[in-house]
This record gives sequence, C-alpha cells and structure tokens, in this order.
Amino acid sequence: MHIFVAADWLAIAVYFAIVFGAVLYSRRGRRRDAQEYFLAGRNVGWYVVGASIFASNIGAEHLVGLAGSGAAGGVAVAQFEILASFILLLLGWLFVPFYLSSGVFTMPEFLERRYSAAPRYYLAGMSIFGYILTKISVSLTAAGIVLQALTGIDFWLGAGILVVITGIYTMWGGLRAVLYTDSVQAIVLLGGSIAVSLFGLHAVGGWHALTTTVGPQFMTLWKPANDPNFPWTGIIFGAPILAIWYWCTDQFIVQRVLSAKNISNAREGTVLAGFLKQTPLFLFVMPGIIAVALVKMGKIHLASPDQAFPTLVAALLPAGIRGLVAASLISALMGSLSSVFNSAATLFTLDIFKRLYPDASERTTVRVGQVGVAAMVIFGLLWIPFMRIVSGQLYTYIQSVQAYVSPPIAAVFLAGVLWPRANSFGAIASLASGFVLGIGRLVCEITHAKLPPAMSWFVGINFLHFAFVLFVTSVVILAVVSLLTAKPDPAQTDGLTIRSISEPVKKEARRGRGRDLVWSALLILTVIGVWTYFSGLMFR
Repeated sequence: MHIFVAADWLAIAVYFAIVFGAVLYSRRGRRRDAQEYFLAGRNVGWYVVGASIFASNIGAEHLVGLAGSGAAGGVAVAQFEILASFILLLLGWLFVPFYLSSGVFTMPEFLERRYSAAPRYYLAGMSIFGYILTKISVSLTAAGIVLQALTGIDFWLGAGILVVITGIYTMWGGLRAVLYTDSVQAIVLLGGSIAVSLFGLHAVGGWHALTTTVGPQFMTLWKPANDPNFPWTGIIFGAPILAIWYWCTDQFIVQRVLSAKNISNAREGTVLAGFLKQTPLFLFVMPGIIAVALVKMGKIHLASPDQAFPTLVAALLPAGIRGLVAASLISALMGSLSSVFNSAATLFTLDIFKRLYPDASERTTVRVGQVGVAAMVIFGLLWIPFMRIVSGQLYTYIQSVQAYVSPPIAAVFLAGVLWPRANSFGAIASLASGFVLGIGRLVCEITHAKLPPAMSWFVGINFLHFAFVLFVTSVVILAVVSLLTAKPDPAQTDGLTIRSISEPVKKEARRGRGRDLVWSALLILTVIGVWTYFSGLMFR
C-alpha cells in the first residue's frame, strides 16, 4: 500500500504549514503565565470550545479503531459516540456552572474543594495513569499503523516522528495553540473522512448495495444481551458510566470547557460538540463497513480489522486527495496527542508539582510540565506491547480500560454535586475500593492464562456490565461511609452542590438558556432519529 506520490507529500506539507501557522497566530501578543499556558486565558468562544472538544476526542482510536471495530462487528460500536451527546448535555447543563464559578484549573482541584486533598491526589495520579495506558499509547500505536501502511515508514519511526512534531507545538504554544490547531484539524479531519466514505460508497455501488452485501446484522446499533462486545444492556447501563467520567470529569475534555469566556459559551460549546458526535457513525465506523463489503466483493484484502481505514485510503483515493486524507489521519493523531500532552502537563504541574513546591516560579512550573509529558510518552511507548493482551482492537481496548478505572470517579463527582451529605471519608472509601476492584480486573485480564478456574468468572463479565456493577458498588460505599461519619464542613459544599449554588451563578447560567434549550432538544431528537434508523428494522 506504499503508493504515495509527490502530490500526496505536497498535500501533507501544506497541512503542516497551516498547523504551525495556527500555532504562530495563537501566540500573538500573549503573556506566558500559567493561566494563559494551561487555560488559554479563560476567554475562548463557544465555537472554538465545541470544535476543540470534538477534535481532541476524535483521535487515533476513532479513525483507526472505530473503522476497525466496525469491520469486525458492525455499527454497534458507534453507540459510544452517539451516547456522548447526552453526556455532553449533562456536562453543559449540570457540571459547567460549578466548574467555572469555582475558578479551578483542574478536575482534581475541584475534588479537593468539594472533599479534601486525598481525592485530588488520587484523581491526578489515576488520570495520568489512564493517559499513559489509553490516550498516549493508543495514539502512538495508531500513528505507527497509519504511517507504515500508507508510506512504508517503520512503525516505531513513524510514531516517534509524530510525537516529536506534536510535542514541539504543544510545549511551545500551550493550550491556546492546542485549541487553534484543534479547530483547523477538525475541518481537515471531517473533510478527509467524508472523502473516504464517498469514494468507498461509490466503489461498493451505493448505500443499498452496501447494506445488502454486509447484511442487517452489521447495520444495527442494538446487539443481544449476550453479545460479547456491545450488549444492549451494557450500552444502556454501563456505557453512560464511562461517558460521565470521560466527558464530565476528565481533564482531557473538561479543560476545553474551563477555557470558555463564561457559562453560556461553555454550555453552547458542549451542545455543538454533541451535534458533531453524531458524525463518527457515518465518517469513521462506516468506512469499516465499506471495507467489509469490498472484501466480500474481492476488491481489497484486510490483514486485520484495524487496517480498514488506511487500506481504503490507499486503494480508493486518487493522488493528492489521498495525501489530504492522510493529512486528516495525521490531524486526528496530532490533535489527540497535543490535547493529552497539555492536559497531562496541567495535572502533573498544578496538582502534584505545585502542591509540593508552591513557591515555584511560573517559568519553572511550565518547564516541569514539559519534562513530565516527555516521561509519560516514554512510559506510553513501553506499554504498547501489552495492549493487545486486553483487546485486539484499539477502540475496544480503550473502552475496556476505561471501564475499570472510571466508575468510582464518576460516582464521586456525581455525588459531590448532587448530594451535599457526601463527605471526604465516603469519597476516599469509594475511590479506594473501586481502585482495588478495577485494577484487579485489569491485572486478571493480563494474566488470565495463569488464573485458577474459580476466577474465570471475574474475567468473563462483559466490561460494560462490570462498569455498571462497579459504579453501583462505589455509590453504595460512598453513601454508607458518608452517613456513618460526620457531615462535611459547610465550606466544602458552599456553591459546589445543587442546593448551594449562588445567585450570581444562577443568573449567569440563565443567560441564553432559552436558545440553548431549543438546540439541546433538537440534539436529543437527532439521537433518537439515529437510534431508530439503525435499529436493524430498516435493513430487513
């Protein structure tokens, strides 16, 4: 598939020139303190917030992983993308007022304000741990797969080149550079994916030929309850737990919201991102379905499901356009990496380093964050060989690992905002017990061949069902321990729970509320429409 020509390389060169031009533009006349570097000065508009949320989320696991999972099992994997719209509304309508009014830089800092220092350290450490196991390692793996498939560059060399380029502009420009490049990358990403889908549909013979060739089982979002990967029970009860952690409490995503001008801009950004999250089904999963149809027609060959997207790019697109689409692949990889680099730097410096060295200068704080990110990249590279032990598909691997670490964090955040009686003792107990159960499951998956038969049931639980059980367990432990111990100090709940939100915050939250309600309702109707069309009945 190594068929790049001069026109393709030229398209990629132009893309990189545009990206670095956006970095230079973002730095014009900006100061270099921590608030500017980590939160872009807190004056970003709603359209940049929404585009950045989408572009940061749409990374390696989507272009490579979603198409791969689609090729392996159909469109059901898109449920995670579709459900995200509901949870983004939860972020915008429930969590945003508390996050912005509290003035925090990070999610661990919010936990300390609401509970105590211990949950803050736990979330900071677990977030960095999760970034290494999922975002960094997966992005580097996908970078190697894409560049090797399209250009013939060695897997490790390709991953290394992308790391260096992305690291340079992220470390140099801070969050504002990430936000501006995310906006550029979102446009290139969508354009490239549309091109692959359109050329693919043409090669198959149209939509009807596609659905007829692959069969109705590939075109339904709803799988039986005993499906090993995406049972409908897991989608309804387990997937939202993962989504609450990812969209509402993860620094990687919420940092974009924290950079917004005000509550209204942040909320509108989440609604825009919710609409954009309806596109992955058509732009990222559907190429995998198209690849399956072309394999059945004998037009292409797939070495593995994760090769679906780069195979279509190489086999179907003409020179020049092929380079632009390759740029969209690189765009997604760089957008994901740059976002996680900046978020990891923020957590490492503000929630760990600054806590230990509160008098460190602004310059030292920024430099320590840069060094910390470099160390995380090294650990991410070292973890790559262990990834396929958990799952042979990138996207399923991501969801599996998140199912083991996210439920207790989601429980603590939801209880913190919704239940004033939740206290630090309950939060610590919930996080600690959830950590033991979640990491225990991950270790058991890695060492399952050596487990005694009596433990096989623990590994055999579907990861989405496990996430729901772990969430319920975490909530019960938090509630029981909180009720058995002293009430939280009023300072830990004032302005940070539903019952105690201040009147000025309520007034600001009412700005533009009618318009945002209309758009939110339209988003919900869109999701229902997609669910209905891809229920399986339309293709029988």
